[in-house]
Amino acid sequence: MPLIYGGFGLVLLALWIFCLFDVIVAAEEDCRNLPKGLWILIVLFLPEVGSILWLIAGRPQTVTRPGGLPYKGNTGRFPEYDRPGRFVPSNPDDDEEFLRRCRERAEEQRRAYLEQQRQAEKNQDQ
Repeated sequence: MPLIYGGFGLVLLALWIFCLFDVIVAAEEDCRNLPKGLWILIVLFLPEVGSILWLIAGRPQTVTRPGGLPYKGNTGRFPEYDRPGRFVPSNPDDDEEFLRRCRERAEEQRRAYLEQQRQAEKNQDQ
């Protein structure tokens, strides 16, 4: 009999920890019915009842996000390519500054390689 109560206690502890963590990581604007701070207090001080209340009345409803897998910050409000602040790559052949830096870096790498080869030949001769 104590084993059953112990197992039930572990299940309640796991539920409480899950719900407490879930309240903490939920976005403030997504919490339903009460402010997030109040939900934290309810789940923290009324573990069993608060956890069940959070799951039923407070947990954010899951929203299917169109356009692929969810990622942090994807609220489904903007399509992938219309998202504000998104970097739009351009054709590298049209960017002279990019091509110039690539040529300079390649030339610098060639010089460094030739210098290493000269050092290696000098060390072999000695």
